[in-house]
Parts: sequence; C-alpha cells; structure tokens
Amino acid sequence: MKYQILVDSASDLMSDYIKDENIGFKVIPLTINVNNNEYVDNDSLDIDKMLTDMHSSKKSSSACPAPQSFLQEFDNAEYTFIVTITAKLSGCYNAACVAKNSYAKPENVFVIDSKAVSGTEILIVDKLAELIREGLSYEKICEEIIAYRDKKNLYFILQKFDNLVNNGRMSKIAGLIASKLVIRPICIAYEGEIKMAKKIIGIKNAFSKLVQMICEKAKDFSKETLIITHCYAEEEAKYIKDDLEKKCNFKEIRILPMRGLCSYYALEKGIIVCH
Repeated sequence: MKYQILVDSASDLMSDYIKDENIGFKVIPLTINVNNNEYVDNDSLDIDKMLTDMHSSKKSSSACPAPQSFLQEFDNAEYTFIVTITAKLSGCYNAACVAKNSYAKPENVFVIDSKAVSGTEILIVDKLAELIREGLSYEKICEEIIAYRDKKNLYFILQKFDNLVNNGRMSKIAGLIASKLVIRPICIAYEGEIKMAKKIIGIKNAFSKLVQMICEKAKDFSKETLIITHCYAEEEAKYIKDDLEKKCNFKEIRILPMRGLCSYYALEKGIIVCH
C-alpha cells in the first residue's frame, strides 16, 4: 500500500471511518485513567461508564499513546500521514514525532499537528484522503495539507470545565467564571491553545452568537464542510445545525458523538464546532 493515514482518538473517529483498499487507516487511542482504572479510547469504550466513574472520583487524567503505537504501523505503507490533537494540549504530537525519528525512513512519515481537536482532525483526514485520491505526489500533499489546516476554525461551548482546569488545559480563573456564573463562554482554538472569545449570558444566546461568529467568517461556504461533535448533546447540536443551515450555505453539516478523550474534557452537554 502506498499511503496510510493514522489519527489519534481525539479526532472522535471510529476505526472504520475510511473504507478504501488504496488508503490505509487506523485510529490510535489515547487513554483515560480514573481511580486506577484505565479506559482505552477505542471503538468499544463505554463512555457513560467512564464519565460515571470519573464523577465519583477525585483523581483522573488522560495519557497520550506511546511512540511505539505509531511506529509499529509504519511498515504497512510506503508513506504515512499522522494527524494529532494540538501539541499545546497533549503529548500525542511529540510521541508521533519520536516514532517518526525512530523509523528507518523518517522522510516517508509526515506528522500534522492539527492545532485543534475533534472535527478539525476529521476535516484534515478528509482532505488527506481527497488529495491522495487525486493522485498528488507525497511532497505536494504535505504542502497542501498544512495550508488547508491553517484555514480551519474551531469553536466550543461547554457547560462544565472541571477537567480542563484540573488538568491544566484552562486557567482556574477562566474556569471559575465559566462554571460559577450564568455566563456561557464561547471558546476558540487559537494557535493550538484554548482562548475565551466571547462571554454570553444564557446557553441559547451563546448558540446564536456562535452561529453569528461563524457566518461572519465568509460569505460563501458552499465548498466547506462543518462538523459538530457533542457529548450527550444531540438536541443542542441539531439546534445549532438548523440555525446554520438557515444562515450559511455550507456544503455539508455533520453531527457526530464524541469519543472518550473529548467526552472526558468536554463533559456532558459539551459541543465542538469545526469548519
């Protein structure tokens, strides 16, 4: 096989996402540790059980894959693309780079820091598959995919911030404001880090403002896909989708449930929107 795509489970993708005999595909799982129990973020993870366990625990954390998890896959294809969660929030990118530099042909492995998570990783995977099917050279795909990544946008609205604060992914002050007040912050991914963009009173107002912020990005979205991922918030995700469809002409809007890692940080009713 000439090409394969590896992506970490922070992408919220399942292992059968790409079914193409000409493109290898694999999701490399992160892990969540709760009360000395290890939850592997694979297709069979019971997310509800993990969250229930976590809520009754005072100690939990997440862990990135070991470099070997990536390295053992490289011989399955001539060229390998790896898409990871932002390097600013996880060691996954660094683990993939260690694996690349340990490989006999490091020049045949390209590691892409998504500078985000979830839907942004999905969009990058989709674009990689598209470029491969178009028959572009490995070098040209590497060039095109970075330019594509740099145009992506990620927003999220959470209603619980415990794990982001406890694991150092968000400042305690920002988490306190978000959790204790009726303010519902709209956060964005900026250069791989979490930034609070707007502070809105009320969740429905926050959804409306989010849609407005997206619509202000461009007049024509007809060639773009938007992805909404959620943690037990399908109704809210559909509300946002319906509003976007009235106001923006996206080629496609998809709603997907979060996997373990994103559910662990976003918690119940968390929503991430990427385009």
